[in-house]
Amino acid sequence: MPRLPDRMLPGRPHPLGAHWDGLGVNFAVFSAHASKIELCIFDPAGRRELSRMELPECTDEVFHGYLPEARPGLVYGYRAYGPYQPEQGHRFNPHKLLLDPYGRQMLGNLRWSDALFGHRLGAPRADMSFDRRDSAAAMPKSVVTDDAFNWGDDRPPDIPWDRTVIYEAHLRGLTMQREDIWPRERGSFAALATPQMIEHFHRIGITAVQLLPIHAFLQDRFLVEKGLRNYWGYSTLSFFAPEPAYFPTGELDEIRIAIRRLHAAGIEVILDVVYNHTCEGNEVGPTLSWRGLDNASYYRLVPGDERGFIDETGCGNTVNLSHPRVLQMVMDSLRYWATAFRVDGFRFDLCSTLGREGNGYDPGSGFFDAIRQDPVLSRLKLIAEPWDVGPGGYQLGRHPPGFSEWNDRYRDDLRRFWRGDAGRRADVAGRLSGSGDLFEHRRRRPWASVNFMAAHDGFTLEDLVSYSERHNEANGEGNRDGHGDNCSSNWGVEGPTHNAKILALRASVKRAMLLTLFASHGTPMLLAGDEFGRTQGGNNNAYCQDNEVSWIDWKLASMPAGAALQRFVERAAALRRRLASLRSPVFLHGRTEPLPGLADTGWFGPDGEPLSTADWHDPEGRVLALRRACAAPDDDHVEVSLLLLNASAAHQDFTLPGPRMPWVSALDSNHPEAHEAPLAAGTVTVAPRSARLLFALLPKEESLP
Repeated sequence: MPRLPDRMLPGRPHPLGAHWDGLGVNFAVFSAHASKIELCIFDPAGRRELSRMELPECTDEVFHGYLPEARPGLVYGYRAYGPYQPEQGHRFNPHKLLLDPYGRQMLGNLRWSDALFGHRLGAPRADMSFDRRDSAAAMPKSVVTDDAFNWGDDRPPDIPWDRTVIYEAHLRGLTMQREDIWPRERGSFAALATPQMIEHFHRIGITAVQLLPIHAFLQDRFLVEKGLRNYWGYSTLSFFAPEPAYFPTGELDEIRIAIRRLHAAGIEVILDVVYNHTCEGNEVGPTLSWRGLDNASYYRLVPGDERGFIDETGCGNTVNLSHPRVLQMVMDSLRYWATAFRVDGFRFDLCSTLGREGNGYDPGSGFFDAIRQDPVLSRLKLIAEPWDVGPGGYQLGRHPPGFSEWNDRYRDDLRRFWRGDAGRRADVAGRLSGSGDLFEHRRRRPWASVNFMAAHDGFTLEDLVSYSERHNEANGEGNRDGHGDNCSSNWGVEGPTHNAKILALRASVKRAMLLTLFASHGTPMLLAGDEFGRTQGGNNNAYCQDNEVSWIDWKLASMPAGAALQRFVERAAALRRRLASLRSPVFLHGRTEPLPGLADTGWFGPDGEPLSTADWHDPEGRVLALRRACAAPDDDHVEVSLLLLNASAAHQDFTLPGPRMPWVSALDSNHPEAHEAPLAAGTVTVAPRSARLLFALLPKEESLP
């Protein structure tokens, strides 16, 4: 590394972070309450502190300085001076090395030590005590980067929402067991964009890969002490730096190359991001970055008792997005990922927290207003997890226009329906129609509902039909963690079985669920591995299982059952692409007629007659026929689809509703290998706990009989 001066020049207060201009690096960091901030320079390995320099200027609460001759690759951290008054919310301790909140790359891993805490662990005064041990040896360090990259002819795929199919995956677990990928690349961005993976995405109709958190995250001490790991990554250590384990070359361009390759294949990349809390926890947590730089600004503290943290996330703290500089940090982070890496969207963990103001959740909060007016971010795919653990935290359907939302009502209503629960028909009808009861306001569209049967948090699809109870013993929490009610059924035996009848029934229910998902209005989301029967052995909270429990076993895809299920998914996805009536961009209510006498939506019973009010309220109604009609893509025909659902335990004959049409049987979950074929009869039989999809094409000039 070049010889650096002993003192810094004043530099500029913007942009925040460490930025190289070709001649040196400008450092700028926000703190409203610090009295002094020092820049600490380390050797390239991050083990030895070489120099310590005070940031010479502070403008508008931003400490800044310019270091001539400094270059990308410089390893650094901060030390912040100020009052240590926990009762007033201030926890400055210059003995603790701090990561740059805007640091774009990290070097090294955190090594747990009591020195990481600003207070003395075990002291009688607890977090009111003060620890003078230097934490630098146990801390990762920030690294100055150069973000120049040749994107060539890269263009975002810009897939319309109504054609979007999301694949939720963990970057590491997705490829750790792919034997056709070079071992060193498995679990990394390089593996994500290999030809093998892209070919798989294309086969099953995926248009967007949604990755669990890839921001650098903490390996929580309580997990490390139990021999477990933070696998999911919902414990953010940096909002700008990616998790080092996910690009083993140490080159950030590995991420960019992967995204460019996916874009070239027409596949979007969506990041699951965690801005609602950080890994520093509550008042007895470690001092790693934000707490040491300005605890009273970065976190929401209890009014009148600022020693305590408001915890509406269940993770110990809540990021204070009501503070303009904290909101700026989140917006800068989002724009960085959107521009420097060209990601196509974000899924916001516990998004209700991000919309909280002083008086509770507000769809017009500063965060939502900032992101909706942003010329870059407002054009991306924005997905909310619409709940948190705070008061009034369940906000499904109440996020502002421009956002879609994870629809757990869809998940639970369809699970209960296919389990055979009573009284679910009306609820299922709403979910099949894009959940207009939840989202049809403020000109929102059906795509606002992200429909899913399974996600990372909960059972996989295979486990959903194999277990009636959770089996989380491996998590070390006495099987008390995770959801207690999964709306699941084992169909006769808990867990694996050799009983052919039970296996056949489970396979039928899985296919029925998948066909329902792809035939529902809204945005379908598939959990990675569900296309060929991935299992977690009944663990519905595998957040700490960085092993074969969570990693996808690709051998399943080559086994007869897994290969057959994947072929079914491929056909269901292809039908969704082909049939416009399965992915309407607007809510349908049966008020328009694509052809005279043919409404855009109709609901029928097995007798072919429209459902009556009594039918809708019949608790034993477990069958349903949904007919939808719209202009076909060629604009010369009207396309009609008919979805037949039978969640009962008996075969059901459906009389096809009039008028008579040239129906084609497209897909039958009970006969998954059957080819498309015209129907000659006016009656169709649907097997127990099965679904069938029919379609017809009618010339626009044709008169219906």
